[in-house]
Amino acid sequence: MLRRIIQKLSRSIMGGAIIIGSASVVSRVIGLVRDNLLAKYFGASATLDIYNAAFKVPDLIFNILVLGALSASFIPVFIQIKQRDGKETAFQLTNAVLHLLIFAIIICIGLSYFLAPTVAEFLMAERSVDQQQLTTMMMRLMLVSVLFFAISNLVSGVLNSFRKFLVYALAPILYNLGIILGITVFYPFMGIEGLAFGVVLGAFLHLVIQLPSLFRTGYRYRWLLDWKLPGVQKILRLMPPRALALGVVQINALIIAAFALRLEEGSLAIWTWADNLQHFPINVFGVSLALSSFPVFSQAFADKDMEKFKTIFSNNFRRILFLIIPMSIIFLLLRAQIVRLILGSFGGGAFDWNATILTAQVLGFFSISMFAQATIPLLARSFFAHHDTKTPVLMSIIGMIVNIGLAWGLSQYMGIYGLALAFSISSLLNMLLLLGALRIKFGDLDDSRIILSVWRIISASLVMGVVIHGMKYFVAQYVNMRTFIGIFTQSVASVIAGVAIYFAIAWYFKFDEVVIIQQYLQKAKKLITNGSKNS
Repeated sequence: MLRRIIQKLSRSIMGGAIIIGSASVVSRVIGLVRDNLLAKYFGASATLDIYNAAFKVPDLIFNILVLGALSASFIPVFIQIKQRDGKETAFQLTNAVLHLLIFAIIICIGLSYFLAPTVAEFLMAERSVDQQQLTTMMMRLMLVSVLFFAISNLVSGVLNSFRKFLVYALAPILYNLGIILGITVFYPFMGIEGLAFGVVLGAFLHLVIQLPSLFRTGYRYRWLLDWKLPGVQKILRLMPPRALALGVVQINALIIAAFALRLEEGSLAIWTWADNLQHFPINVFGVSLALSSFPVFSQAFADKDMEKFKTIFSNNFRRILFLIIPMSIIFLLLRAQIVRLILGSFGGGAFDWNATILTAQVLGFFSISMFAQATIPLLARSFFAHHDTKTPVLMSIIGMIVNIGLAWGLSQYMGIYGLALAFSISSLLNMLLLLGALRIKFGDLDDSRIILSVWRIISASLVMGVVIHGMKYFVAQYVNMRTFIGIFTQSVASVIAGVAIYFAIAWYFKFDEVVIIQQYLQKAKKLITNGSKNS
């Protein structure tokens, strides 16, 4: 029954988003457990700075080569060839791209192995030689994970093209479990190297869990290395702009990490925790809808159906805002409570009160641009589906320049808070530039409905914020705010009251998004009921 329901859900954008979003919630919860363990084991320490710094080069390679090939290039071309020439031809393309990708990754891993000391010295310029050497060692070990991730994400691209979202969505859960094993099992016996082995194990599990579903699509591995296949050449033409865009993002992250590592010890750990916390709602509401929309965007382009594309974009853009704007208000008003509950100020551990305050304030600055960060994946994929990878590159470059300039200036006066504020400003700019470019490229994007929805959502969210703020202080009078239970009670009561008001306003004024959600819940209920009857 469950499998039948999942298959039916996968046929629609909202259904795919629910599958990805639900699994993303589980993955993010496990990710929060991971962060809690890191906080309790290490606190805002030099060890955790080393661990986070070591991720930067593997992330750089993965994002440029793997996401550059798949997010912008592979899926649209794969769908086009599958539709035009059939599955077998599309699977030939998959095998050709697989071998080219592995070849490129191995070269990059080899170069990065030798460049690791130079990168570590750049990142850890104001840290000791011992810390630089540990960063180099960790970086080299983590490079192995890139190979597993490269193959795994190619597999994910095929599964997304067939709208098989479940296993794809479960893969990050296995990745986080691997890291947790690294913290709890490997670290006590191997020291800091155990953390790197946990990352490699997680990447391996990320791949393995997807392979059975890949073979069920009809895919069979064949040795094929043909540069002349039409699809391969098209992907290679589309890759450079997208790879450049992601390279800009990763270089930006590398420079921001270097800024953070020049501040007080533990600053990069603080930044990473706050960033992970804000990505919980961003991934659940923004990325899940963008990922599930992308194959449909690509299909609409293949069918030359621009009206369908605009309708899908408008609906999903408004859905994301409907969910993420109130969530950003919640994070802003309850940032200290979120950090205390999740990262473990209670029950001992190395995460102290100073780290709590710093993380909460950085999270507050991030919350300003949470809605922008959540809509950027959808906006970018709107261009990718139309084989336009150049426009997002230009916007990324502008955003990077603004971010680095602001980060350098603001961090001189505000420390890590300046880095977070600069990031939010540049994210807002990036979103507005992408939206403006999309409007110029395609004309009216259902503007009137989008503008009306935005004003309604903002108004309802502000009322919700007032309710949360009042409830927060009201409940604090009746609970012990020095205990986990007290903070938990205050947070839950505030969120329930605020969200109830938000949805009541949306229901009363008949927001389009509420009607859409209501219709979808009715469909989901019908699927479950039919599945139960047929099982």
